[in-house]
Order: sequence, then C-alpha cells, then structure tokens
Amino acid sequence: MRCPIETQETAELLLAYSARKLDADTAAGLEQHLRLCPACREFAEGQRLVWEALDAWESVPVSPDFDRRLYARIDREVSWWQRVARPFRPMLLRSGLPVAAAACLLVMVGIALERPGSMPDIPVPQPPGVEAVQPDQVENALEDIELLGEFHRKVGADMSRARM
Repeated sequence: MRCPIETQETAELLLAYSARKLDADTAAGLEQHLRLCPACREFAEGQRLVWEALDAWESVPVSPDFDRRLYARIDREVSWWQRVARPFRPMLLRSGLPVAAAACLLVMVGIALERPGSMPDIPVPQPPGVEAVQPDQVENALEDIELLGEFHRKVGADMSRARM
C-alpha cells in the first residue's frame, strides 16, 4: 500500500479511517500500514484525539428566553456615531440639511465651470486610397513587365520547337 499521507488521492483515506467511516477490509489494510508508517500513525492518533474531544464536548443549554433577551439588547445598543450625532440631530433636520444640500450644489457647479466637459478626440479612420508613387518606380515596374513578356515569348517559342 502506498503511503496515504504522500499522495493527494488517498489522503482522505486517513480522515475517513479516523471518522470510522471505512469498511472492515480497507480499515484492516490501513491499520497494517499504520503499524509500519510513523507519519501516518501520528496523523491518525491526532485525528483520533480530535474526534474523542468532539465526542466528549457538551454544549451549554440555551435558556428559553435567549432570543428575546438578545433582540432586546440589540435594540438597546447604540453605536458611537449615534451617540456623537444625537445632540446635533434637531439642528441638522431644521436648518442644516437644506444648507448642506445647497453647499453640495455650489461645489458641483464650481467643478463643472472650472472643468467644462469636452468630447474626447476620436481618430477618424482614413479611407483606403492610392499611395503616392514616384515616377521612377512606375518606369521600373513597366520595364520589368516588358522583360517578363519577352521572357514568356521566348520560353513559349522554345517549347513549341521542342514539341516538334
């Protein structure tokens, strides 16, 4: 048997053994391996201790009025921000809110006047066109075409003689 701790495929085998979820044959084979492999034996022992601790743990019973007391405490809790802002609430609601809205509006207008919006420059695609060609390039191209024509005529003539 390959060591389960060394391979990813069989690493869960040790966890299943510790949770007592293996069938008898697989558990017997793994127990034989545990007698020979100290790393797997140490891992299995640690898992066994964890399972024993979980089995022995008993939760504290919850009182019948736990939910009611919890929600009442949540309702009583006030955040630090609410404690700080509580004295200023009446003043803000009466005169402060319209003043704050007006100040925000003035700031936004100032920003808009300082930096007027502009359309981004969009590159205009150039239509495909004729490239500028120099006269000497045209002359060289025509000479090349004439040379190829002469070559084609000579090769054609040589081919017709060879067929005869």
